[in-house]
Amino acid sequence: MIKGVLLGFASFAAYAISDAFVKCLHGTIAPYESVFFGAAFGLLALPFIMAKEDRWRDVVTARKPVLWWIRALSGAIGNIASVTAFTLLPMAEVFTLIFLMPIFVTLLSVLFLKEHVGWRRWSAVVVGFLGVLVVLRPGFRALGVGHVAALICGLVAAASVVALRMAGPHEKRISLYGAGVVGPLVAGALMMIPHFAWPNLHQWELLAGYGLLAALAGVLLMYATLIAPANRVAPTQYSQMLWAIGFGYWLFGDKLDWPMLIGIVMILGAGLFTLVREEKVTPWWKRAKMV
Repeated sequence: MIKGVLLGFASFAAYAISDAFVKCLHGTIAPYESVFFGAAFGLLALPFIMAKEDRWRDVVTARKPVLWWIRALSGAIGNIASVTAFTLLPMAEVFTLIFLMPIFVTLLSVLFLKEHVGWRRWSAVVVGFLGVLVVLRPGFRALGVGHVAALICGLVAAASVVALRMAGPHEKRISLYGAGVVGPLVAGALMMIPHFAWPNLHQWELLAGYGLLAALAGVLLMYATLIAPANRVAPTQYSQMLWAIGFGYWLFGDKLDWPMLIGIVMILGAGLFTLVREEKVTPWWKRAKMV
């Protein structure tokens, strides 16, 4: 249990550092080009994820193809939105909006899985969205593409989680991971063709850091959920906020005001409550064995 949780913390630390790398690319390379090369480096994780009975074709096939496509499209949209958000906004602000994902999962579960949601989870949804209003303060501060991109990232991440639930525990991990890599790889390639510019040495270093660390994070997360219950690993995602605040302050000169800190606490609290409450309503053993 402890080892799995520690691997979870290590995984999300790697994800946060990966995001810091891509933020350093701001203004030097298009987001979709970063997504393409990041996904290309992500392919290096495949040998560490494949089981003995897996085949390479399983990367692009699945028992439920529609859900594979949902994962692939979610990965493509989510990665492009994520890179866009991190290059335009403070890291802590991006994570705050992305961490609406558990709340979006609740809403999508009602629509597509017909789950019953009690007053406690609805209260968490309300608190989460009030937290968004506190962070964004529409009408009192300028909102831009980065904010929209971060919200889209949280929404498509929730769609991907719902697809995982619908896929069930028998879908191969290699297929689930493959969808999350192939989608961004193809979408990034198509979008960067008209204005492709070959990265210079420094950009290659940043792209490698972004892609390799994200791949490492995916492998660590997989092993974490193999040796510890997913409901114990999932909350470690919120440790990314500490990394984001630290990186934002020391590397990028980001500053957080009191309203934003209050909004962050509201959203994180609502998200953590939703994770805990969902575990009581929909046990993880009924879901896919991968977060």
